[in-house]
Amino acid sequence: MAKKRIVIDYEKLPDETINRIKLEYPEGYEENLITFTNAEGRYISALPFETDEIYYLIRMTEREARKIIKDDDDFGDDGKLRDDFGDELEAETEEEDDKEEYLDDNFDEAASIKDDSFDD
Repeated sequence: MAKKRIVIDYEKLPDETINRIKLEYPEGYEENLITFTNAEGRYISALPFETDEIYYLIRMTEREARKIIKDDDDFGDDGKLRDDFGDELEAETEEEDDKEEYLDDNFDEAASIKDDSFDD
């Protein structure tokens, strides 16, 4: 089955996808832009990014790519991803996993208590 292809603006991407893009392009985006012609025959520049399910073309100009990196605290003044970004991301992911596991465990426990109360 062919991958889904999506052309999208950077700001419309979920945070999780943006974080994965940062890891894919730790040196910034500007040098990785490609150009293609859209359905109306206009030239579009975009950053390619691929997941298991989706091939993204993330619309941005070179100027926008520089601004995104400049305004993002995850990138240093040199335009490169901070060395500790991956560690922070991993810690956040583990924290989210712990929360989900806690909620799942407590939901299961609450559901069994609720189920028992209706056995009368």
